[in-house]
Amino acid sequence: MRRYLDWLYPGIGLKRWVAVAVLGVVLLASTVIVAVGVVFSDRLLGALALDFLVERRLAAVVLVLDGLVVGALLLLLALRRIWRFQRSNPETASELRTAARLARGPRIAAVGGGTGLAALLGGLKHHSSNLTAIVTMADDGGSSGLLRRHMGMPPPGDIRNCLVALADDESLMSRLFQYRFPDGGGLEGHSFGNLFVAALAEVTGDFETAVRESTRVLKVRGRVIPSTLEDVVLHAQLEDGARVSGESEITAAERLPLRVWLEPAGADPLPEALGALEGADLVVLGPGSLYTSIMPNLLLPQVREALKATRAWVVYVCNVMTQPGETDGYTAADHLDALYRHGVAGMVDVVVVSDTPVSAELVASYEAAGSGPVPIDEERLQALGVRVVHADVAAAGGGVVRHDPERLATALLELLR
Repeated sequence: MRRYLDWLYPGIGLKRWVAVAVLGVVLLASTVIVAVGVVFSDRLLGALALDFLVERRLAAVVLVLDGLVVGALLLLLALRRIWRFQRSNPETASELRTAARLARGPRIAAVGGGTGLAALLGGLKHHSSNLTAIVTMADDGGSSGLLRRHMGMPPPGDIRNCLVALADDESLMSRLFQYRFPDGGGLEGHSFGNLFVAALAEVTGDFETAVRESTRVLKVRGRVIPSTLEDVVLHAQLEDGARVSGESEITAAERLPLRVWLEPAGADPLPEALGALEGADLVVLGPGSLYTSIMPNLLLPQVREALKATRAWVVYVCNVMTQPGETDGYTAADHLDALYRHGVAGMVDVVVVSDTPVSAELVASYEAAGSGPVPIDEERLQALGVRVVHADVAAAGGGVVRHDPERLATALLELLR
């Protein structure tokens, strides 16, 4: 019995048509009773306080016919809708209940790229399906770089990671999208998901359409949107004055970037990305590589204008550990100051920092690789005009420290409560 009652859970969209079907049945039954009275029994009409119809049998017949037609139409319409609902929704009632709950979740726009954005989305998808990932298109390394150079398409790698993060973790297609071909045969280094998106872009003639169709294949909770479809290149001026071009060259330079910029400088973002930022309840920048994952999105002038116009809380999630060659020696305020130097001053409301303890063994391991925990200089952060939120949002595993998706999602949602 419980299994059937689950289908009447609010928000699924079936209960209203069950009610219409019941109304149709009641109307048909009532009309049949009146019809029997009209044809066979004056006493029955009197008992129903419809004795005035005895002398007006023609009007009674018209009333009966109208009742039959209306009742039948209501019943047929409801049954048709219920049948179509069942055909288009093969999921179980519990899955539909989950979808209904998530559809009432907050509108969140997450900006970034790399594994940091994917981890964030993996936590948020359990709380809302009103998610929009706005993903950098500056990647030029690995499989994405090869496809970008050989096929003239935007890099699909970060898009693929976000699609998988928002998909059903148990689905075969999700695991297939992350499958990377081993060495040999010309496919080495490529992931199936990258090749799938590339092939779909060729078939449809449109990278944006390919991403949208991939969203349907993976049953993604939310949207994944490239920040721009133009062929943008990330450039950097390093601390010694040298200039390098390309995201992969910046990370390999082993000297800190002082300034980054995109060419073409006036690349247009997708309108859907701007709409998501302006209409969000919460905008999240990061976590992720400061200069090569987060910054490329914010270098688009219209994206900064949308951040300025939004009524949402704009939250920067500071990295737990510094990144060699990109943020060596950076404090939390240094991260924020770098964003400010690139046109985001006054647009960030909250900075979330991790107060999860990191073991001495892990700290030593990171220091050996030229990295370490990001120091939290709270007074300087506050002087930059932001609220500082400390939260237990990190977890250690496999010899690394990363943001825990569920803990981070919980901390961010607390800001809205």
